[in-house]
Amino acid sequence: MPVVRVEMWQGKSKEVKDNIAKDITEVFVKNLGCPPEAVTVVYDDRPKTDWYTGGKSHDKLYVDK
Repeated sequence: MPVVRVEMWQGKSKEVKDNIAKDITEVFVKNLGCPPEAVTVVYDDRPKTDWYTGGKSHDKLYVDK
C-alpha cells in the first residue's frame, strides 16, 4: 500500500524518526483503513549542504538549526 518518503536534514535521532514514522502510519491507517503493516516510511537524510533555496545552501541559511 502506501510508501511515504520523508526528506529532511540529517542528524535527527532514531527516537525522532520512530515517532514521525508512528504518526505518519497512524494517519494512513485512520484515513485508508489499512493495517499498520501496509504502511512503509522511508527516510532520505541529506546534509544541509545538499539543500538549496533561492540559490543559497541551507548550511548558510540555517546555521543554528
